[in-house]
Amino acid sequence: MANVLDLLRERGFIKQITFEEDLYRLLDEEQVTFYVGFDPTADSLHIGHYIPIMAMAHMQRAGHRPIAVMGGGTAVIGDPSGRSDMRTMLTNESIAQNVSAIQAQMSRFLDFSDGKALLVNNADWLLPLNYVEFIRDIGVHFSVNRMLSAECYKNRMEKGLTFLEFNYMLMQAYDFLMLNQQYGCTLQMGGDDQWSNMLAGADLIRRKEHKPAYACTFSLLLNSEGNKMGKTAKGALWLSADKTSPYEFYQYWRNVEDAVVKNCLALLTFLPMDEVNRLGNLPGERINEAKKALAYEVTRLIHGDEEAEKAAQAAEALFGGGGDLDNMPTSEFTAAQLTGLRLAELAQQCRLTKSIGEGRRLIGDGGLSVDGEKVIEIDATVPEEAIVAGSFMLRKGKKTYHRVLVR
Repeated sequence: MANVLDLLRERGFIKQITFEEDLYRLLDEEQVTFYVGFDPTADSLHIGHYIPIMAMAHMQRAGHRPIAVMGGGTAVIGDPSGRSDMRTMLTNESIAQNVSAIQAQMSRFLDFSDGKALLVNNADWLLPLNYVEFIRDIGVHFSVNRMLSAECYKNRMEKGLTFLEFNYMLMQAYDFLMLNQQYGCTLQMGGDDQWSNMLAGADLIRRKEHKPAYACTFSLLLNSEGNKMGKTAKGALWLSADKTSPYEFYQYWRNVEDAVVKNCLALLTFLPMDEVNRLGNLPGERINEAKKALAYEVTRLIHGDEEAEKAAQAAEALFGGGGDLDNMPTSEFTAAQLTGLRLAELAQQCRLTKSIGEGRRLIGDGGLSVDGEKVIEIDATVPEEAIVAGSFMLRKGKKTYHRVLVR
């Protein structure tokens, strides 16, 4: 059986690895317990978490044991990595609610039965800590000069780095130490923006336990311009159907740039690489076949076969002349509610825009249509003929549709 690092590298996951030859040999010789951390700053995971989750699934399929660490303790502070401002601190009650919701989501991707994977909360060992003992036993192993050279801190220095945030690296390193002591965890995996924190954890284990420990980071999901993918007009692309509907989720992947389709197929699906290469290299307009496969597979993995099929049917109804419109995003109003209602306000109520003001700007830019007719007047109201017809279609831009039913 091929080494799982070869598989992860072929699919485009691997960014950086410490002591690669030693880790490669270890993964060949025994079951390795590894972990990935998830800070519960919301009650759902988003697409930024999905690459680490897929990597965890590949690792588990290769016979290794994942630990999903919910950052109930570190979320109290917030990770400064990749940010120019300080995160909003959450209450313990909010964190607990978020951890509970994410735990349910994680079970969809990993097999937690019979100890094949573990889910733990770092609040269990961080919150009871005695600060003086912690600084004495853990802080002594950290060089302030070395910490300040880390990218996650350099980016914050100009605006002011609080001592609260400065503690984050020590806390994450302590997580790795605790997992090593309690579960024999020898590998931390995660996004490349965590590299400095991961190095600190592996180094702490080597210093205190005199044992090998490793770090492996994953490439971030980027578009052709090098910017992070996963942002929509409404914000993050969530894995929760309550935050991002399966149809919206499907449409996001159906509309990705041609240049990134192959990379997305490799990272976000379990399709064999022969099929990924075939689809990703389709010429011209045939690349749309690859986009449909990508959208269907990712939606199926996250929302299930039925929701993926519904989303595909709704997309086909809009863009392919077939399928079922009942499966697309729909809002219902009474005729009385729609009569005299400004379209800018209706767009906000249908969640096409975040505010009425944004809706007015959208109309002013020529970006809103009703049944294919572009809205010209900023304060235009819902057309009477659309109300009489019993249903009509709002379109934002070229590809975002929302059906309105009149009851």
